[in-house]
Amino acid sequence: MKSRTIISASLALCAAFASTGAAYAEPNKVTFPEDLGALELYTTVTRGNIFENVYTSREALDAIQQGEDLPNGTQVVLEIFRDEELWRLFVMEKGEGWGEEYDEASRTGDWQFQWYWPDGTINMEENTARCRSCHMSREDRSYMFTYNDARRAE
Repeated sequence: MKSRTIISASLALCAAFASTGAAYAEPNKVTFPEDLGALELYTTVTRGNIFENVYTSREALDAIQQGEDLPNGTQVVLEIFRDEELWRLFVMEKGEGWGEEYDEASRTGDWQFQWYWPDGTINMEENTARCRSCHMSREDRSYMFTYNDARRAE
């Protein structure tokens, strides 16, 4: 009886890990920025000891400022610092048909999201499903939380 309880508990624990593992970062179509210096810094967001420099292309900024859709290939990159040290990067990237890889209830247009370590490797500890969930609320702003900052960028 005791061994059956242990086995049941072990199976339940494995099922819990398996179900949560699927929600974490997975390889997808988002690419690490080839040249962050080619993108334009358009805003900085500060949250306590963390600040985020937010970058995108001039083409994307122009599209936003002209009220147009962001072109496929657009990347929005957050360079995230903790205690003045580069901690990680968040990249959202748009590609034709990319949204079709997700069910409609969790789709963010054709945007996909990825977390990276500063060396360019995928940060598998982060939950990309959570990213989609939050960014869904910004559909009217191209799924961006910094859309208004981009509209005002010079």
